[in-house]
Amino acid sequence: MDELVADVIIVGFGAAGACAALEAADAGADVILVERFGGGGASAVSGGVVYAGGGTAQQLDAGVDDSVDAMYAYLRLETGDVVAEETLRRFCEGSREMITWLEGNGVPFEGSLCPYKTSYPSDAHYLYYSGSEAAGGFRDAAKPAPRGHRVKGPGTSGKMLMTRLQEAVRKRGIRVLTQTNARGLVRDDDGRVTGLVADTLRDAPARVRARHRRLARYSAKPGIYVPSLRKSLHRRVERLERAHGRELRIIARRGVVLAAGGFIANREMVREHAPAYRGGLPLGTSADDGSGIRLGVEAGAATGELGRISAWRFVTPPSAFLGGIIVDAGGRRVIDESRYGAAVGEKLIEDHESKGWLLVDAPIVADARRDTKAQSQWFQGLQLRYLLRRGRVTGATVEEAARKAGVDPRGLRASVEAYHGAEDPMGKPAEFARRLDHPPFSLIDISVRPNLGYPTPMLTLGGLVVDEDTGAVRSAAGEPIAGLYAAGRTAVGICSRSYVSGLSLADCVFSGRRAGINSALAQGVLDKNENVF
Repeated sequence: MDELVADVIIVGFGAAGACAALEAADAGADVILVERFGGGGASAVSGGVVYAGGGTAQQLDAGVDDSVDAMYAYLRLETGDVVAEETLRRFCEGSREMITWLEGNGVPFEGSLCPYKTSYPSDAHYLYYSGSEAAGGFRDAAKPAPRGHRVKGPGTSGKMLMTRLQEAVRKRGIRVLTQTNARGLVRDDDGRVTGLVADTLRDAPARVRARHRRLARYSAKPGIYVPSLRKSLHRRVERLERAHGRELRIIARRGVVLAAGGFIANREMVREHAPAYRGGLPLGTSADDGSGIRLGVEAGAATGELGRISAWRFVTPPSAFLGGIIVDAGGRRVIDESRYGAAVGEKLIEDHESKGWLLVDAPIVADARRDTKAQSQWFQGLQLRYLLRRGRVTGATVEEAARKAGVDPRGLRASVEAYHGAEDPMGKPAEFARRLDHPPFSLIDISVRPNLGYPTPMLTLGGLVVDEDTGAVRSAAGEPIAGLYAAGRTAVGICSRSYVSGLSLADCVFSGRRAGINSALAQGVLDKNENVF
């Protein structure tokens, strides 16, 4: 069995792992990054949005007035007590510097403000309201501000984010072991984590490594949109790993950082911890199988928030759809439609048997068709086409549309009349509300179920419990496990109770940097000059 040595070993080369590696290297540590595939992970197939505020350069360029206090007050409502007040305050206070740090590592941002509310902006805009900041209740607690900082790049710009972070890692001279799958942690007699054992393809024939790379790439995209294709491709990946993998032992002088993503691709874990969320589209790669969490648990780690899954049910773009109302099978209102899509998804799944419809009238449909091209990315345009065709029924009256959709007509009529009152019962701000009184009326099916025409992307939010000051993994008894750290979706973090766009990547940067620098500065088990062979 071959053996390597480093100060810090990082498992996973997504945003959290890359940021951990950069900070550890800048602190003087010799770092090895272990990556099962080619790098990028779920971060590379994400929208590339980083949640930040308090007066970033991009906000100032757009003329946005924001403060650390406003950002903190909003996130306190969203996140609850998932992290301590001091941790959330530290996250908010460091928000501007986080963007500056990313820019210093080559990640581009821009202060082009999106003038309408959307789930994800077109390529004309890179700063937007990415959460529920302007929704009812939240705007009363904190002055709304756009804090979704989208990395400047075409389409979903997570690819640009990871391209630049990978370049920064290479410039530091950090060793990256791709096509290497971490299999188990190594611990000494005192329980300290001192390294890991992995299976690697680095000495496999070139044709095998090339096939492994190709299958992994296609499994990520287009596999993300076609789960059956991903599953088939991943089985082939596993066969190659079993046939050609060779055991490798890596010793860590100071610590191991687990940054291997969540577990949305592990259907057994999803079934165990969040069975109601099995009808979604797994947002991530096949490596989001809970392997990092498993490694931590095998070392005695505690876990938290494993039942929390973000399920996105966006009705925008187009922004005109915010004027409609979302109802269940009984015709009852579900939520303030200006809330973030994950809040809509959670409400439908938890309280309305995953069933929901959006009621709109003729002027809203006309505005939606008019604005589709200007407001949408290509995939959003395809979804809207599906919703307005196969996902919609119409009627000359509200009651007729309800009968066609299988919605209770009386309940729907009562909801419409209440919506037309002086104040919306759900608290939707007046700027988003519109009267629904021009036929034909449409009920658009937005139920959460397997549906390639209108999928419900989902990602897991829970993971290993960590010390919020250092990122060290805590044991079931609450004590730090010496030599072990975790970051990103392998760990409980800022977004683990409630997710809004950009908060997971921002937490990956925040927690990754924290774990990287603290693992680098930890007292090691070996002196750097000590011969371990």
